[in-house]
Amino acid sequence: MKFVTTPRLIGLLALACLALVGSLLVDLDVAAAIAKLIASSAFVGIAINSGALESPYGRTLLIGLVLSWFGDAFLIGDSRVAFLSGLAAFLLAHVAYIAAFVTRGVSARWTWIAALPVAAVAISVSAWLAPHVAMDLQVPVRVYTVVISLMLIAAIGTRGRGASWLILAGAALFFVSDLSVAALRLVQTEFPTYVWGLPIYYAGQACLALSASQSRSH
Repeated sequence: MKFVTTPRLIGLLALACLALVGSLLVDLDVAAAIAKLIASSAFVGIAINSGALESPYGRTLLIGLVLSWFGDAFLIGDSRVAFLSGLAAFLLAHVAYIAAFVTRGVSARWTWIAALPVAAVAISVSAWLAPHVAMDLQVPVRVYTVVISLMLIAAIGTRGRGASWLILAGAALFFVSDLSVAALRLVQTEFPTYVWGLPIYYAGQACLALSASQSRSH
């Protein structure tokens, strides 16, 4: 019997995400940090409850979710070291997601079809970010952009092999949420982009976590 059911974990994630956004808006840093770690722990729990430990796909996916948890923890800080540590953790998380999708199986045709539009978006985003990125961050940011683009392409490819829509939805939401992080951390827009970015991010991670239940035989 599960100690905490998946629906309750989903509810916990939603409430923690709401608390996180609210805390950030009123500058309650400690409350925001606690809410963030609760929300991130919830998507790891959702994956385990969904059977992530029961399949090669699920176990590899779980590695990515745990790395994402560490990425979220690192990004609680505002320093450059914290940012780079978070960037590295999320980069490794995306590598794990790519490995999971490949394990699940990808369609070469769908992968090639997806490559051009995703690459076009990635190039556009890189061009937008370039004037705002310090020289010592240029390479890490570009590498990250390439890896997250490959992650989305792989997710589309695995959908072509009949994988759950949850995988594609999760990857796409994660991809979009990273735009909010880039806007907030690098471009430093006046509008707090985490207001929409954080809900999209946690929805994406929840979708990926839930996808473990659809791939126990793979």
